[in-house]
Amino acid sequence: MDAHLITKIVHMSAVSLLILVFVARAATLFIGVQGQQPNINSRKSLVGLQHLSLTLIIVTGAVLLFMKNFVVEPWFYAKVILFFVLWSSMSKTYKQDSNVLLVQRRAGLLISTVALIGILGLVMIKPVFA
Repeated sequence: MDAHLITKIVHMSAVSLLILVFVARAATLFIGVQGQQPNINSRKSLVGLQHLSLTLIIVTGAVLLFMKNFVVEPWFYAKVILFFVLWSSMSKTYKQDSNVLLVQRRAGLLISTVALIGILGLVMIKPVFA
């Protein structure tokens, strides 16, 4: 196999891992909530897996971008913006701060969900802007 295909497989595997971790962390906002904080029983492992998947996505995405000589489709820029929205809202949703209400965390989860679905939709549809 060539390097481009291997990098693409790692990239998509990291996205799959992110989706699994996203769902698992979202469950902590609804199951076993303690006060205004999410369930903390499996926090460290979920945070580690989330950081691993996001790091792999960023690194392999940059490598793929380099392999394509930075030639991208116009929808790529929307995907990058949505990725930053996803990243930002997830960091604010799960921030360890007792001042953040549970309803605010769930609203952040909604924003993250919309951003993730938007990214997946862009990748699947690959719209053409003419």
